[in-house]
Amino acid sequence: MGNRGMEELIPLVNRLQDAFSSIGQACNLDLPQIAVVGGQSAGKSSVLENFVGRDFLPRGSGIVTRRPLVLQLISATAEWAEFLHCKGKKFTEFDEVRQEIEAETDRVTGANKGISPIPINLRVYSPHVLNLTLIDLPGITKVPVGDQPADIEQQIRDMIMQFITRESCLILAVTPANTDLANSDALKLAKDVDPQGLRTIGVITKLDLMDEGTDARDVLENKLLPLRRGYIGVVNRSQKDIDGKKDIKAALEAERKFFLSHPSYRHMAEKMGTPRLQKVLNQVNIVLFPALVQETKWTQWSCLVGRKSIVSSTSVSHLNWSR
Repeated sequence: MGNRGMEELIPLVNRLQDAFSSIGQACNLDLPQIAVVGGQSAGKSSVLENFVGRDFLPRGSGIVTRRPLVLQLISATAEWAEFLHCKGKKFTEFDEVRQEIEAETDRVTGANKGISPIPINLRVYSPHVLNLTLIDLPGITKVPVGDQPADIEQQIRDMIMQFITRESCLILAVTPANTDLANSDALKLAKDVDPQGLRTIGVITKLDLMDEGTDARDVLENKLLPLRRGYIGVVNRSQKDIDGKKDIKAALEAERKFFLSHPSYRHMAEKMGTPRLQKVLNQVNIVLFPALVQETKWTQWSCLVGRKSIVSSTSVSHLNWSR
């Protein structure tokens, strides 16, 4: 079965969104999404960039992600990106994607570290991705900076909760290996809304930055703080790698070699790394939401019938009802 369910669902959702957008209407669907949750500098952005295989996210100190980024990955024969707020414009240079994210963030939040719950919607088409929808959320922070209000921590938590309380949302709880897992804000939030752990996958980053003589073997073997769906370790590019423009393909190969050669991890190397994480996310999506494709088809029909007096023939002519 593989990725077939998501391959069927995503184009269907795209057609729905496009049709209703063209007439200024909203058709809200509770679709499967993967919320990427973690503290500042946990490595969330690097995980997402590894999925895409491109540098396209803003970087810097403090809160860099200041609006939710809904990132839809769509398998295609060519590679380009498009924003919902730039309808019809294709971005083939990913540096321009980053610049557009920064500009659109500042347009709503201002340039001095403010935050907003209004999402930025980005689709990336590529032959190198699996069909997934991910949400990059602001990193959990404790101390306000710039124009941020004193309750910035609560605002970010509330924003995260808007997404992860949905039963259709898979939670990617990202925690650096060089911090105390018991104090992970991401895992605490996940447990609040998913106490049975049905929707939570732990991601352990920065394994290569642990103190000499220490490792995260007990965590990755799901012994320390067990999760029903376990943990997957990843190794992202370092800041030096990023500054030096290290290719993500080369970084993924370095990640593979790290797990194969590390004495604490080589026995589980096949269950670690970014490619493994992508496959697990896709499989869990299909297992958790098996009826969603049919439900979405029904929603497509009922939404359009309910609005048939205002939906023009051109708005729906491109919808393929047999899919």
